Amino acid sequence: MRYLSTRGHAERKRFCEILLEGLAPDGGLYLPERYPQVDDATLTRWREVYREQGYAALAFEVLSLYIDDIPAADLRALCAKTYTAEVFGTREIVPLRPLEPGLWLEALSNGPTLAFKDMAMQLLGHLFEYELARRGQTLNILGATSGDTGSAAEYAMRGKRGIRVFMLSPHGRMSPFQQAQMFSLQDPNIHNIAIEGVFDDCQDIVKAVSHDLAFKQRHQIGTVNSINWARLLAQVVYYFAGYFQATASNAQKVSFTVPSGNFGNVCAGHVARMMGLPIDQLVVATNENDVLDEFFRTGLYRVRGSADTFETSSPSMDISKASNFERFVFDLLGRDAPRTRALFGDALSRDGRFDLGADPHFPLAASRYGFVSGKSTHADRIATIRDVWSRFGQMIDTHTADGVKVAREHVRSGVPMVVLETALPIKFAQTLVEALGREPGRPAPFIGIENLPKRVQVMPVDAERVKAYIAAHCQA
Repeated sequence: MRYLSTRGHAERKRFCEILLEGLAPDGGLYLPERYPQVDDATLTRWREVYREQGYAALAFEVLSLYIDDIPAADLRALCAKTYTAEVFGTREIVPLRPLEPGLWLEALSNGPTLAFKDMAMQLLGHLFEYELARRGQTLNILGATSGDTGSAAEYAMRGKRGIRVFMLSPHGRMSPFQQAQMFSLQDPNIHNIAIEGVFDDCQDIVKAVSHDLAFKQRHQIGTVNSINWARLLAQVVYYFAGYFQATASNAQKVSFTVPSGNFGNVCAGHVARMMGLPIDQLVVATNENDVLDEFFRTGLYRVRGSADTFETSSPSMDISKASNFERFVFDLLGRDAPRTRALFGDALSRDGRFDLGADPHFPLAASRYGFVSGKSTHADRIATIRDVWSRFGQMIDTHTADGVKVAREHVRSGVPMVVLETALPIKFAQTLVEALGREPGRPAPFIGIENLPKRVQVMPVDAERVKAYIAAHCQA
C-alpha cells in the first residue's frame, strides 16, 4: 500500500513513513492510492471475528489492509495491547446502546481520558513507540487541541520511550475539566502550551511549523492531530464495529451521525463507506460554528476568523477551519490534485473561502458519498440533554447532544441511526448542571483533578515563539 498527497506531490510513501511525518511535503494530506474493497464474504467474516474474538481482532483485520510494512504478528500484538477491557471498560470496547426507536448511541468514551480520541490515540502511542524503537530514533510530537485530542495524546504518550509531546490549546477556551486533565500532568516528556487565541490559531501554528521542512527535519517533528493518517485510520474500525452491532446481516444499511468540528471523525466514516461498509448517510452535526453545515447545504466553504469563531458549550467543535475536509474534497473532485491544491493552498489563503455550489461534483457529496448535515445551538443541546435524561435516564455530554439533535432530523424508516458519542458528561459539567441541576458522576481517578498543580506555558499567537520553545526543550 502506497500513500499520496492530496496536493499532488510526486512521491509515494509507505505507512510507517507517513506515520512519523504528518503533513506531506507540499502541505497536502496523505491518503491511500486506493481504498481496499471489502466484499460481502469479508464483511461476514469480520462480523464473526468481532463477535467471537473481539475489537482488537477486528482492528487488526481493518488495519492490515493499509499497513503492510509492519509484520502481521507485530501489528496483531499492537492491536491486542491497545484494545483491552481493562483500558476501555467492556469487551465490546465500543458498545451500542439503544436510545429510542431507530436511534442508537455508540459509546466511544470509555478510555483513559473519557473521550473518543482515546480510540485512536492509544493505538498511535504504541505504533510510535514500536516504529521509533525499530529505527533507533526519537520524535517530538506537535499537536493542537480544542479539548479532547490533547489529553488523549498526552495520556497515550506519557512515559513513552523516545517521544516528547508539545501540545497547543486555546488559552481559557476549554472546559475546566479538560484543562485540568492536560495541565495537571507532570511527566517530563509532556509540554503544554496555551495560545492566546482560538483553536484555529493553534492549528495554523502546527501547520506553519510543519511547512518549515528544515526545522521539522532537524527536530524530528511529528503530529498526532487527525491530519495524521494513522489516527484517522484507527477510527475507521469503530464504524465497522458499530455496524455489526446494529445489524443482523450485510443486507441492512446503517446511518451514522457524527458531531464534527475538524472533520476527522466523520472522515473516517467516509473511508469506511468507500471500502464498502453499507452506510446510508453520514450526518455531519455542527454547533454554532457551522462552516461544515454551510458547505453541505450550499457548497460554500467559508473559513471564519478568530473574531467570528463562537465560544460555545460544545467547545471541542469550536473550529472554523476543518483540517481533514481536504481529504474529502479531494475524493469529491475525482482525486484532482491540482484543483485541490488550488482550493486549499491558494483560494483559502487568498480569499478565506471557495464555492463549489455550481460545480457538477457538489451534488455527489449527498448522492454518491451520503453526506448531509445539520446545526445545533446552545438552546438545542440544553433541551436535548434534558429530554434524553427525562425520557431515557441517560446523561449525555454537550457534543453528543448536538449529534442526537441533528440525527433526529435525518432518521429514515428502516435504517438504524447510530450517533457517535464523543465524551462523557463530566468533561462539560457546567453545562450539565445548567441543563439538569446536577453534577455528572466522575470516575474515581478524576476526583479533585481541577485542584491539582498545573504545568503550562502561555504564549501569544506566534509560530516563531513556539518553534523557539520546541528547540529549547526537545533535548531536555
